[in-house]
Amino acid sequence: MAVMSWRFPRAVRRMTRASSTVDRVGEQALFFGRALATVPRALMHYPKETVRLVAEISMGTGALAVIGGTVVIVGFLTLFTGGIIAVQGFSSLGNIGVEALTGFFAAFINVRIAAPTIAGIGLAATIGAGSTAQLGAMRVSEEIDALETMAIPSIPYLVSTRVLAGMIAIVPLYSLAVIASFVASRFATVVLYGQSAGVYDHYFTTFLIPTDILWSFVQAIVMAIAVMLIHTYYGFTAGGGPVGVGVAVGNAVRASLVAVVTVTLLISLAVYGATGNFNLSG
Repeated sequence: MAVMSWRFPRAVRRMTRASSTVDRVGEQALFFGRALATVPRALMHYPKETVRLVAEISMGTGALAVIGGTVVIVGFLTLFTGGIIAVQGFSSLGNIGVEALTGFFAAFINVRIAAPTIAGIGLAATIGAGSTAQLGAMRVSEEIDALETMAIPSIPYLVSTRVLAGMIAIVPLYSLAVIASFVASRFATVVLYGQSAGVYDHYFTTFLIPTDILWSFVQAIVMAIAVMLIHTYYGFTAGGGPVGVGVAVGNAVRASLVAVVTVTLLISLAVYGATGNFNLSG
Protein backbone atom coordinates (compact mmCIF):
# COMPACT_ATOMS: atom_id res chain seq x y z
CA MET A 1 0.00 0.00 0.00
CA ALA A 2 2.87 2.36 0.76
CA VAL A 3 4.32 1.70 -2.69
CA MET A 4 0.97 2.42 -4.31
CA SER A 5 0.62 5.66 -2.34
CA TRP A 6 4.09 6.72 -3.46
CA ARG A 7 3.67 5.84 -7.14
CA PHE A 8 -0.02 6.74 -7.62
CA PRO A 9 -0.91 9.33 -4.95
CA ARG A 10 -3.90 10.80 -6.79
CA ALA A 11 -5.47 7.44 -7.48
CA VAL A 12 -5.03 6.37 -3.86
CA ARG A 13 -6.58 9.61 -2.60
CA ARG A 14 -9.58 9.17 -4.90
CA MET A 15 -10.05 5.57 -3.81
CA THR A 16 -9.83 6.62 -0.17
CA ARG A 17 -12.44 9.34 -0.66
CA ALA A 18 -14.74 6.94 -2.51
CA SER A 19 -14.38 4.33 0.22
CA SER A 20 -15.13 6.85 2.97
CA THR A 21 -18.19 8.05 1.05
CA VAL A 22 -19.54 4.49 0.78
CA ASP A 23 -18.88 3.93 4.49
CA ARG A 24 -20.72 7.16 5.35
CA VAL A 25 -23.73 6.20 3.22
CA GLY A 26 -23.88 2.79 4.90
CA GLU A 27 -23.63 4.39 8.33
CA GLN A 28 -26.51 6.73 7.51
CA ALA A 29 -28.63 3.85 6.20
CA LEU A 30 -28.10 1.88 9.41
CA PHE A 31 -28.94 4.93 11.50
CA PHE A 32 -32.12 5.60 9.53
CA GLY A 33 -33.18 1.98 9.83
CA ARG A 34 -32.63 1.91 13.60
CA ALA A 35 -34.49 5.20 14.04
CA LEU A 36 -37.52 4.00 12.09
CA ALA A 37 -37.51 0.55 13.70
CA THR A 38 -37.60 2.02 17.20
CA VAL A 39 -40.50 4.43 16.52
CA PRO A 40 -43.06 2.01 18.12
CA ARG A 41 -40.80 1.75 21.17
CA ALA A 42 -40.59 5.52 21.44
CA LEU A 43 -44.37 5.80 21.21
CA MET A 44 -44.88 3.22 23.95
CA HIS A 45 -42.17 4.23 26.41
CA TYR A 46 -41.75 7.97 25.83
CA PRO A 47 -45.22 9.42 25.08
CA LYS A 48 -44.67 12.54 27.22
CA GLU A 49 -41.45 13.37 25.41
CA THR A 50 -43.21 12.88 22.08
CA VAL A 51 -46.04 15.22 23.06
CA ARG A 52 -43.52 17.81 24.25
CA LEU A 53 -41.68 17.62 20.94
CA VAL A 54 -44.94 17.95 18.98
CA ALA A 55 -45.70 21.17 20.86
CA GLU A 56 -42.14 22.39 20.38
CA ILE A 57 -42.22 21.65 16.66
CA SER A 58 -45.59 23.31 16.13
CA MET A 59 -45.41 26.41 18.31
CA GLY A 60 -41.71 26.68 19.07
CA THR A 61 -39.89 27.49 22.27
CA GLY A 62 -38.10 30.54 23.58
CA ALA A 63 -37.83 33.42 21.14
CA LEU A 64 -39.34 31.35 18.33
CA ALA A 65 -42.58 30.93 20.32
CA VAL A 66 -43.15 34.70 20.15
CA ILE A 67 -43.95 34.48 16.43
CA GLY A 68 -45.73 31.15 16.61
CA GLY A 69 -42.95 28.75 15.65
CA THR A 70 -43.13 26.53 12.60
CA VAL A 71 -46.89 27.00 12.17
CA VAL A 72 -46.58 30.71 11.44
CA ILE A 73 -43.38 30.39 9.40
CA VAL A 74 -44.72 27.68 7.08
CA GLY A 75 -48.09 29.42 6.90
CA PHE A 76 -46.55 32.70 5.76
CA LEU A 77 -44.23 30.97 3.31
CA THR A 78 -47.09 29.17 1.56
CA LEU A 79 -49.33 32.25 1.83
CA PHE A 80 -46.92 34.38 -0.16
CA THR A 81 -46.12 31.52 -2.52
CA GLY A 82 -49.83 31.19 -3.37
CA GLY A 83 -49.97 34.92 -4.04
CA ILE A 84 -46.94 34.74 -6.31
CA ILE A 85 -48.50 31.89 -8.28
CA ALA A 86 -51.67 33.95 -8.77
CA VAL A 87 -49.73 37.05 -9.84
CA GLN A 88 -47.50 35.21 -12.28
CA GLY A 89 -50.34 33.02 -13.55
CA PHE A 90 -52.72 35.90 -14.19
CA SER A 91 -50.04 37.96 -15.94
CA SER A 92 -48.68 35.10 -18.05
CA LEU A 93 -52.08 33.72 -19.04
CA GLY A 94 -53.31 37.24 -19.76
CA ASN A 95 -50.68 37.54 -22.49
CA ILE A 96 -52.52 34.89 -24.50
CA GLY A 97 -56.02 35.93 -23.40
CA VAL A 98 -56.84 33.03 -21.08
CA GLU A 99 -56.40 34.66 -17.66
CA ALA A 100 -59.62 32.95 -16.63
CA LEU A 101 -57.52 29.80 -16.14
CA THR A 102 -55.72 31.33 -13.15
CA GLY A 103 -57.86 29.08 -10.95
CA PHE A 104 -56.19 26.15 -12.69
CA PHE A 105 -52.79 27.42 -11.55
CA ALA A 106 -53.95 27.61 -7.95
CA ALA A 107 -55.54 24.16 -7.95
CA PHE A 108 -52.82 22.39 -9.89
CA ILE A 109 -49.46 23.96 -9.04
CA ASN A 110 -50.18 24.72 -5.39
CA VAL A 111 -51.20 21.16 -4.58
CA ARG A 112 -48.69 19.24 -6.66
CA ILE A 113 -45.55 21.36 -6.40
CA ALA A 114 -45.56 24.65 -4.51
CA ALA A 115 -47.24 23.88 -1.18
CA PRO A 116 -45.42 20.59 -0.37
CA THR A 117 -42.03 21.89 -1.52
CA ILE A 118 -42.28 25.16 0.39
CA ALA A 119 -43.56 23.32 3.47
CA GLY A 120 -40.59 20.94 3.26
CA ILE A 121 -38.15 23.84 2.99
CA GLY A 122 -39.81 25.49 5.99
CA LEU A 123 -39.50 22.29 8.01
CA ALA A 124 -35.83 21.95 7.15
CA ALA A 125 -35.08 25.55 8.10
CA THR A 126 -36.96 25.46 11.41
CA ILE A 127 -37.50 22.16 13.19
CA GLY A 128 -34.78 20.38 11.21
CA ALA A 129 -32.02 22.86 11.97
CA GLY A 130 -33.22 23.10 15.57
CA SER A 131 -33.07 19.33 16.04
CA THR A 132 -29.55 19.20 14.63
CA ALA A 133 -28.40 21.98 16.95
CA GLN A 134 -30.02 20.37 20.00
CA LEU A 135 -28.60 16.92 19.41
CA GLY A 136 -25.23 18.33 18.39
CA ALA A 137 -24.99 20.34 21.59
CA MET A 138 -25.92 17.25 23.58
CA ARG A 139 -23.27 15.21 21.77
CA VAL A 140 -20.39 17.63 22.28
CA SER A 141 -21.34 18.15 25.94
CA GLU A 142 -21.47 14.35 26.44
CA GLU A 143 -25.13 14.36 27.46
CA ILE A 144 -25.89 11.55 25.00
CA ASP A 145 -23.11 9.46 26.55
CA ALA A 146 -24.61 10.18 29.96
CA LEU A 147 -27.99 8.86 28.78
CA GLU A 148 -26.37 5.66 27.60
CA THR A 149 -24.61 5.34 30.96
CA MET A 150 -28.00 5.53 32.69
CA ALA A 151 -29.29 2.71 30.43
CA ILE A 152 -31.56 5.07 28.46
CA PRO A 153 -31.36 4.13 24.77
CA SER A 154 -30.37 7.32 22.99
CA ILE A 155 -31.79 6.61 19.54
CA PRO A 156 -35.37 5.81 20.65
CA TYR A 157 -35.40 8.62 23.23
CA LEU A 158 -33.73 11.36 21.17
CA VAL A 159 -34.15 10.40 17.52
CA SER A 160 -37.27 8.26 17.14
CA THR A 161 -39.34 10.62 19.29
CA ARG A 162 -38.38 13.52 17.02
CA VAL A 163 -39.19 11.57 13.87
CA LEU A 164 -42.56 10.56 15.34
CA ALA A 165 -43.28 14.13 16.44
CA GLY A 166 -42.50 15.38 12.96
CA MET A 167 -44.89 12.85 11.42
CA ILE A 168 -47.67 13.90 13.81
CA ALA A 169 -47.14 17.65 13.53
CA ILE A 170 -46.91 17.75 9.74
CA VAL A 171 -50.59 16.85 9.19
CA PRO A 172 -52.21 19.96 10.79
CA LEU A 173 -49.20 22.02 9.77
CA TYR A 174 -49.55 21.11 6.12
CA SER A 175 -53.32 21.55 6.26
CA LEU A 176 -52.73 25.16 7.26
CA ALA A 177 -50.16 25.53 4.49
CA VAL A 178 -52.53 24.30 1.77
CA ILE A 179 -55.37 26.50 2.99
CA ALA A 180 -53.06 29.53 3.13
CA SER A 181 -51.90 28.96 -0.45
CA PHE A 182 -55.50 28.63 -1.69
CA VAL A 183 -56.66 31.76 0.15
CA ALA A 184 -53.74 33.81 -1.13
CA SER A 185 -54.27 32.74 -4.73
CA ARG A 186 -57.97 33.56 -4.63
CA PHE A 187 -57.41 36.90 -2.90
CA ALA A 188 -54.79 38.01 -5.41
CA THR A 189 -56.85 36.96 -8.42
CA VAL A 190 -60.30 38.13 -7.34
CA VAL A 191 -59.52 41.16 -5.16
CA LEU A 192 -56.31 42.55 -6.63
CA TYR A 193 -56.86 41.73 -10.32
CA GLY A 194 -60.66 41.96 -10.29
CA GLN A 195 -61.46 38.63 -11.89
CA SER A 196 -64.98 37.35 -11.33
CA ALA A 197 -65.20 35.13 -8.26
CA GLY A 198 -67.49 32.76 -10.14
CA VAL A 199 -65.01 32.32 -12.98
CA TYR A 200 -62.14 31.70 -10.58
CA ASP A 201 -64.12 29.23 -8.45
CA HIS A 202 -65.35 27.37 -11.55
CA TYR A 203 -61.88 26.64 -12.90
CA PHE A 204 -60.47 26.08 -9.43
CA THR A 205 -63.02 23.36 -8.59
CA THR A 206 -62.72 21.91 -12.11
CA PHE A 207 -58.99 21.28 -11.82
CA LEU A 208 -58.84 20.51 -8.09
CA ILE A 209 -58.76 16.72 -7.88
CA PRO A 210 -59.30 15.23 -4.38
CA THR A 211 -56.72 12.49 -4.95
CA ASP A 212 -54.12 15.17 -5.68
CA ILE A 213 -54.65 16.60 -2.21
CA LEU A 214 -54.30 13.11 -0.72
CA TRP A 215 -51.02 12.50 -2.54
CA SER A 216 -49.88 15.96 -1.52
CA PHE A 217 -50.31 15.00 2.14
CA VAL A 218 -48.42 11.75 1.53
CA GLN A 219 -45.63 13.77 -0.04
CA ALA A 220 -45.53 16.14 2.93
CA ILE A 221 -45.34 13.24 5.41
CA VAL A 222 -42.50 11.59 3.47
CA MET A 223 -40.68 14.92 3.39
CA ALA A 224 -41.10 15.33 7.15
CA ILE A 225 -39.68 11.86 7.79
CA ALA A 226 -36.73 12.49 5.46
CA VAL A 227 -36.00 15.90 6.99
CA MET A 228 -36.13 14.62 10.56
CA LEU A 229 -33.99 11.58 9.80
CA ILE A 230 -31.31 13.65 8.06
CA HIS A 231 -31.16 16.36 10.70
CA THR A 232 -31.17 14.00 13.66
CA TYR A 233 -28.35 11.99 12.06
CA TYR A 234 -26.10 15.00 11.60
CA GLY A 235 -26.85 16.23 15.10
CA PHE A 236 -26.40 12.79 16.69
CA THR A 237 -23.02 12.30 15.02
CA ALA A 238 -21.73 15.86 15.42
CA GLY A 239 -18.29 16.41 16.88
CA GLY A 240 -15.57 18.99 17.23
CA GLY A 241 -17.18 21.36 19.72
CA PRO A 242 -19.43 24.31 18.85
CA VAL A 243 -17.78 24.68 15.45
CA GLY A 244 -18.60 21.08 14.65
CA VAL A 245 -22.23 21.64 15.61
CA GLY A 246 -22.43 24.61 13.23
CA VAL A 247 -20.92 22.54 10.44
CA ALA A 248 -23.39 19.73 11.16
CA VAL A 249 -26.34 22.14 10.93
CA GLY A 250 -25.10 23.46 7.58
CA ASN A 251 -24.57 19.98 6.17
CA ALA A 252 -27.97 18.82 7.42
CA VAL A 253 -29.83 21.76 5.87
CA ARG A 254 -28.06 21.22 2.56
CA ALA A 255 -28.85 17.50 2.52
CA SER A 256 -32.48 17.98 3.59
CA LEU A 257 -33.14 20.58 0.90
CA VAL A 258 -31.85 18.15 -1.70
CA ALA A 259 -34.05 15.44 -0.16
CA VAL A 260 -37.14 17.67 -0.33
CA VAL A 261 -36.69 18.32 -4.05
CA THR A 262 -35.85 14.66 -4.69
CA VAL A 263 -39.00 13.46 -2.90
CA THR A 264 -41.07 15.91 -4.96
CA LEU A 265 -39.55 14.58 -8.19
CA LEU A 266 -39.92 10.90 -7.33
CA ILE A 267 -43.51 11.16 -6.09
CA SER A 268 -44.50 13.28 -9.09
CA LEU A 269 -43.07 10.70 -11.47
CA ALA A 270 -44.55 7.76 -9.56
CA VAL A 271 -48.05 9.20 -9.14
CA TYR A 272 -48.58 11.49 -12.13
CA GLY A 273 -46.13 10.07 -14.64
CA ALA A 274 -44.02 11.94 -17.14
CA THR A 275 -47.07 13.53 -18.82
CA GLY A 276 -48.48 15.12 -15.64
CA ASN A 277 -51.75 13.15 -15.85
CA PHE A 278 -54.10 16.07 -16.52
CA ASN A 279 -57.55 15.01 -15.38
CA LEU A 280 -60.64 17.16 -14.82
CA SER A 281 -62.99 16.62 -11.88
CA GLY A 282 -66.68 17.03 -12.51
